[in-house]
Amino acid sequence: MDLSLDRLLELEHRGWQALCSSRGGSFYSDLMTADALMILVNGAVLDRDTIAATLDEAPPWDSFTIEEPRAVPVGEDSTALVYRARALRGPDQPFTALMASTYRLVDGVPRLALYQQTTITH
Repeated sequence: MDLSLDRLLELEHRGWQALCSSRGGSFYSDLMTADALMILVNGAVLDRDTIAATLDEAPPWDSFTIEEPRAVPVGEDSTALVYRARALRGPDQPFTALMASTYRLVDGVPRLALYQQTTITH
C-alpha cells in the first residue's frame, strides 16, 4: 500500500461515509493506530478506544465534501492529508473546518495516527 494523495483521499471518503451511516466508531477503530488521537474543534482529545466506544452513537452527517486536498510528506512512512471539509447534519448550520489526517504505514498498511480539526472562523 502507499500513502499517495489518491489512496489517502479514498480512506478519508470512506471515513466520512462511515460517519454518514453511524459506523464511525467501528471504521476508525480498524483504521487508527493503537496510540492514535483525534483532536476536535471543541477541544476534545479522543483516543482510539474512546472513538471506538462512542462514535457509532454520534448523529450521522447527511452530506460532506472534501475540498483542496493536499498530501504533505512528514517522514519516510508518514504523510498528512490536509483539506477543507464541509458537512451538513439536519437543520444545523453547515460545519466547515480544516482537517489534517496524518497516516503512517504499519506493516505496509496506511493507519491513521493523528487527526485534527481546525474550525474556520474568518
